[in-house]
Amino acid sequence: MIKRLIFDHIQQRLFKNKVILLFGPRQVGKTTLLKKIASECSEPFILLNGDEPDIRELFRDASSAVLKNLFGSNKLILIDEAQRIEQIGLKLKLAFDNIPGIQIIATGSSSFELANMANEPLTGRKFEYHLYPFSFEELASHNNELEEKRLLNERLIYGSYPDVVNNPDNKVEILNTLTNSYLYKDLFLIDGIKKSALFEKLAKALALQLGQEVSYNELAQLLGVDKNTVEKYIDLMEQAYIIHKLPALSRNVRNELKKGKKIYFYDNGIRNAIIGNFTNIELRTDKGALWENYLISERKKFNEYHNKYGSYYFWRTSQQQEIDYIEEIDGIMHTYEFKWSPTKSGRIPLTFSNSYPSNSFKTINTSNYPEFLK
Repeated sequence: MIKRLIFDHIQQRLFKNKVILLFGPRQVGKTTLLKKIASECSEPFILLNGDEPDIRELFRDASSAVLKNLFGSNKLILIDEAQRIEQIGLKLKLAFDNIPGIQIIATGSSSFELANMANEPLTGRKFEYHLYPFSFEELASHNNELEEKRLLNERLIYGSYPDVVNNPDNKVEILNTLTNSYLYKDLFLIDGIKKSALFEKLAKALALQLGQEVSYNELAQLLGVDKNTVEKYIDLMEQAYIIHKLPALSRNVRNELKKGKKIYFYDNGIRNAIIGNFTNIELRTDKGALWENYLISERKKFNEYHNKYGSYYFWRTSQQQEIDYIEEIDGIMHTYEFKWSPTKSGRIPLTFSNSYPSNSFKTINTSNYPEFLK
């Protein structure tokens, strides 16, 4: 089993008088992680799956007495896909406040459901974690770094979902199943979200604009809907862990782009499945965009798993001066340029360094990228 980086973090937080919430896309290993936590815990446990109709029914009108009876003598209460359970936040609060000595861990594959339902009732009563497809660091620790570097082209095309990594002979079939059966599943369960074809068209449009600035107005015209619908659906796709946004940095320079944004996919394999293109990396015209998506998404995992907190941007001016990626931490701008070739090096624009003097700059390429991701 490939060890997940947050496993130790969660273990250390067990039985600290808090509910633990674990967010992440479907099929990234949340259930496997729950079972691993249970197997390493000496306390008796129960695993309940919110995808099961009978489990949802048990929780529907549950009082603290009903919950106590449901949990029995178990001390570790694992609730998978908890976002499917009506008013789950209130039910978790009820259990937390009235059943002493238990540890609840609830997972959710859609942050808009579980977070919205659990945030207010569980204020001051919870720890939150995120789980994503395997990270470079997790795979390098399992395979060794040299082997993982050899598999870079594979990761850029097929991504790092656990089922893809563990079953490489069936990777295309697995990715197509993930994309067609799971990617939008939670979105379509939301009241008022009926236009499944629009989600798929929007995802494809975003996939084809990978690494470019995105205009909601242009997307709205392309899809034949209004801008507000596009913005709403992109926000939902982000909360369902399909995509994540990177805003433009804009503070001091007159010609900086003010409201620019780029959109990246959490997993390269999902992105390529959406556009139906698994061509070898060396033959692709979008090689640079795939490399950029991989590095930014992997860096996001790294920062979250290691509790590195900051603000993240790209930077561009109307004169096309640009920086691929910026991390602002403790008032310092750490800037990065992404290059595929190890022989090419970037350079920080003079306009940027004059406007933001507290900065560092580094070129990340296929030779030195491990130090950026672990």
